[in-house]
Amino acid sequence: MRTCADSHHSSWELGTRQQTLLETDATVYSVFSDQSLPPPSTVPDNMTDALLPVFTMARQIVSNRNSSNHNITGAQPLMSDGSAADPASNGVAVLIAGWTGQGDTDGLNYTGAAKDQLDFLLNNVSRSSDGAISHRVSQTQLWSDFVYMVPPFLAYYGVLTENETLVSEAYNQIKLYRDNLRDTNANNLWQHVVLGSSGTDSGHWSTGNGWAAAGMLRVYATIQKSQYESTFSSEMDDLAAWAVEIQKAMYETVDNTYIFRNYADNESTFYDSASTALMAYTVYRLYTVTGDTSYIRQAERSRNALYASGATSTYSLSLSSTSTSTSTSPASTSTSGYEHFTSDGWLTPVVNPHSYGVEGSDSAEAQAFVLLMQSAYEEWVADGSQGSGALQLRTSAWGVLLSIVAGAVVLL
Repeated sequence: MRTCADSHHSSWELGTRQQTLLETDATVYSVFSDQSLPPPSTVPDNMTDALLPVFTMARQIVSNRNSSNHNITGAQPLMSDGSAADPASNGVAVLIAGWTGQGDTDGLNYTGAAKDQLDFLLNNVSRSSDGAISHRVSQTQLWSDFVYMVPPFLAYYGVLTENETLVSEAYNQIKLYRDNLRDTNANNLWQHVVLGSSGTDSGHWSTGNGWAAAGMLRVYATIQKSQYESTFSSEMDDLAAWAVEIQKAMYETVDNTYIFRNYADNESTFYDSASTALMAYTVYRLYTVTGDTSYIRQAERSRNALYASGATSTYSLSLSSTSTSTSTSPASTSTSGYEHFTSDGWLTPVVNPHSYGVEGSDSAEAQAFVLLMQSAYEEWVADGSQGSGALQLRTSAWGVLLSIVAGAVVLL
């Protein structure tokens, strides 16, 4: 994923890249594999190369931790960040590095770094009045993105250390975030940012809804593959139902392009292929862990739209379109022969992940979302394409597009 790797800089982008590598390449260490948890403590020979970039990132993060955090000791994030939550997105990779003994060869204390990250979240970060851990450091504020960044780390940490309380807290934080962000006046779409004295966003940001659903499914799968599956059966039912709740709310807003707007129910905002790929991913992934096919047909329409051939994008932001920001940027034009991929393999049009009201380009997370979607889609196909009717894309053109994406995007 050369384009994906070159563009990853922020903490959550690194964490998302690691998760993508686990799901697409180092599958034995993905919570969505058939492998039970905890994973193998000795890396299988056929996983060594696949895990190398994951371990490389974990090593860089842990080795740079002291300088990033100004040499403090004790509870601290894996890296300095204005977000209290985003550094924890790297926690699973750090835990796997510790679990498989990477510190024995490089001298780094991965397990200790993960514990410091955990202690920081549980003890140093402020909380809302009902106990939701803040997404931000400077003020108590809840972002929908949090559900992908923190609860999966809590659940995975709990499984590895046989700490049932942490697994319960992973579920509890999702419940609290749902209580605060779900907008019952908007068909259960999630608001993006609530609480705090500044920077709130009551809009229903499409990527934020996707983050939330995807995080729920990671926690679901972590529990499902663990010793706690029977203990948390009711909580797992909730997580699956809440993911479907978001899918229902989102797909009821999409128009006949099957590409989501940047804000799902706001037609004045630009079309966004990134959230479209992420939401489709959650549908295929939900099937792989529960067998639910409720929104498979909708996900297939979105996937087909993303992979459509054509020299000019029907769904790009026009210069006359508006966004939730006063800043605008011109639409990207695909030159690859595919409406939603540039000749370099970048997904388009996409939101700027560093300025969520503005259209951007060359988005690292968008690249990851495509790869996650494709991986989960292939698992769904391997199981018989259940629930698809006649919608499944069956053209040789996909092979051509895959070569573009694989050559420029899939080189993580």
